Amino acid sequence: MTSNEIYPGVTVDQAVMAGTLVIAGTRVPVRVVLDHLAAGDIAEDIQAHYDLTQENIRATLGYAASIVDAERVYVVS
Repeated sequence: MTSNEIYPGVTVDQAVMAGTLVIAGTRVPVRVVLDHLAAGDIAEDIQAHYDLTQENIRATLGYAASIVDAERVYVVS
């Protein structure tokens, strides 16, 4: 199976991290970057630790935003 870009800068490939969503060209899972950001880590520290670029961080956030945008929540009262 080849790598599939599901969002600009975010790929999935069964041979890379068992099909986990990763930042394109890396083995860094999107979830890991989002977890760090949610914990309050700054982008520069994440970039340094995982050898990422600012563009990689933006791709991760863009992907997350697209998922939230596609989600629909229905309130039942």
